[in-house]
Amino acid sequence: MTALTRPTHGRMIAGVCAGLARRFGTSATTMRVIFLLSCLLPGPQFLLYIALWILLPSENKARTAW
Repeated sequence: MTALTRPTHGRMIAGVCAGLARRFGTSATTMRVIFLLSCLLPGPQFLLYIALWILLPSENKARTAW
Protein backbone atom coordinates (compact mmCIF):
# COMPACT_ATOMS: atom_id res chain seq x y z
CA MET A 1 0.00 0.00 0.00
CA THR A 2 1.15 3.50 -0.78
CA ALA A 3 0.77 6.67 1.26
CA LEU A 4 -2.61 8.34 1.16
CA THR A 5 -2.09 11.41 -1.02
CA ARG A 6 -4.01 13.11 -3.81
CA PRO A 7 -2.20 12.42 -7.11
CA THR A 8 -1.29 15.25 -9.44
CA HIS A 9 -2.27 13.25 -12.55
CA GLY A 10 -5.53 11.39 -13.10
CA ARG A 11 -7.69 13.76 -11.07
CA MET A 12 -11.29 14.48 -11.93
CA ILE A 13 -12.20 17.08 -9.29
CA ALA A 14 -9.74 17.03 -6.40
CA GLY A 15 -8.05 13.65 -6.69
CA VAL A 16 -9.65 12.18 -3.57
CA CYS A 17 -11.12 9.11 -5.31
CA ALA A 18 -7.91 8.59 -7.31
CA GLY A 19 -5.85 8.77 -4.11
CA LEU A 20 -8.14 6.34 -2.28
CA ALA A 21 -8.06 3.98 -5.26
CA ARG A 22 -4.26 4.02 -5.37
CA ARG A 23 -4.09 3.41 -1.60
CA PHE A 24 -6.43 0.41 -1.68
CA GLY A 25 -5.25 -1.06 -4.98
CA THR A 26 -8.36 -0.52 -7.12
CA SER A 27 -8.98 1.54 -10.21
CA ALA A 28 -10.00 5.17 -9.91
CA THR A 29 -13.13 4.47 -11.94
CA THR A 30 -14.22 1.79 -9.48
CA MET A 31 -13.71 4.15 -6.55
CA ARG A 32 -15.68 6.91 -8.31
CA VAL A 33 -18.57 4.52 -9.00
CA ILE A 34 -18.56 3.41 -5.35
CA PHE A 35 -18.67 7.06 -4.27
CA LEU A 36 -21.54 7.86 -6.64
CA LEU A 37 -23.51 4.84 -5.47
CA SER A 38 -22.90 5.78 -1.84
CA CYS A 39 -24.46 9.17 -2.57
CA LEU A 40 -27.78 7.37 -3.03
CA LEU A 41 -27.64 6.42 0.67
CA PRO A 42 -28.30 8.95 3.41
CA GLY A 43 -25.19 10.24 5.09
CA PRO A 44 -22.40 12.82 4.99
CA GLN A 45 -20.61 11.61 1.84
CA PHE A 46 -20.07 15.07 0.38
CA LEU A 47 -18.84 16.44 3.70
CA LEU A 48 -16.40 13.54 3.97
CA TYR A 49 -15.18 14.20 0.41
CA ILE A 50 -14.61 17.88 1.19
CA ALA A 51 -12.83 17.01 4.45
CA LEU A 52 -10.52 14.59 2.60
CA TRP A 53 -9.91 17.24 -0.06
CA ILE A 54 -8.72 19.61 2.66
CA LEU A 55 -6.83 17.11 4.83
CA LEU A 56 -5.05 14.93 2.26
CA PRO A 57 -1.83 16.43 0.98
CA SER A 58 -1.25 16.73 -2.72
CA GLU A 59 1.32 14.30 -4.10
CA ASN A 60 3.86 16.98 -4.99
CA LYS A 61 3.58 18.63 -1.54
CA ALA A 62 4.03 15.27 0.19
CA ARG A 63 7.25 14.65 -1.75
CA THR A 64 8.77 17.99 -0.78
CA ALA A 65 7.91 17.41 2.90
CA TRP A 66 10.30 14.45 3.04
